[in-house]
Amino acid sequence: MKYYAIIVAGGSGSRMQSAIPKQFLELNGLPIIMHTIKAFYQWPLVPKIIVVMHPDYHKFWKKLCADYKFTVPHKLIEGGKTRFESVKKGLSMIEDDGLVAIHDAVRPIISTDLLINTFKMAEELGNAIPVIKCRDSIRKLQDGISIGLDREQYFLVQTPQCFQVKLINEAYKQEYKAEFTDDASVVEAMGVKINLTEGDSKNIKITFPEDLRYAESLLK
Repeated sequence: MKYYAIIVAGGSGSRMQSAIPKQFLELNGLPIIMHTIKAFYQWPLVPKIIVVMHPDYHKFWKKLCADYKFTVPHKLIEGGKTRFESVKKGLSMIEDDGLVAIHDAVRPIISTDLLINTFKMAEELGNAIPVIKCRDSIRKLQDGISIGLDREQYFLVQTPQCFQVKLINEAYKQEYKAEFTDDASVVEAMGVKINLTEGDSKNIKITFPEDLRYAESLLK
């Protein structure tokens, strides 16, 4: 079985109040994205790692790799204008077999168990999406009125989202739609059942300054 990991690194630093995209911010001595790449590389079944990044930051990334002596093997390619386009470009770099995990660059804390479980389920069932249960009560605002919802019926979706390569390649032949919020939604649009696996509460997406501080504490 061939394994691949596409790491999408197209985020900006707007909500982090940063001058550089958040994936390049330092976390415990390394840029966030380097932690993310290392997590996949340290997995026993090392996947071929593809990093999809806006071309404006390729030179900057290469300098970071030199400055931090970062030598984990990976292929750097240009991203598109949207996440959909970026993932599609990443998929074009891999052969039409095996399993692929598509992951956010700013989720640097990935456990080996999470990787094993998602890849294993994707191998057996075609796809695997890690989710965690909602801990808080949920309300929906509709026409100015808040409505209480049953939190047991709702889950928070994470990455890596894993797929059989042939399945995800077929899904990305579709035209882009606004409702494609992640890779699972692209596959689901073909009428394919999405399989949920247990995620990890530590697998946070670093979006705001407080997320960075929390991630630092988790890594320590």
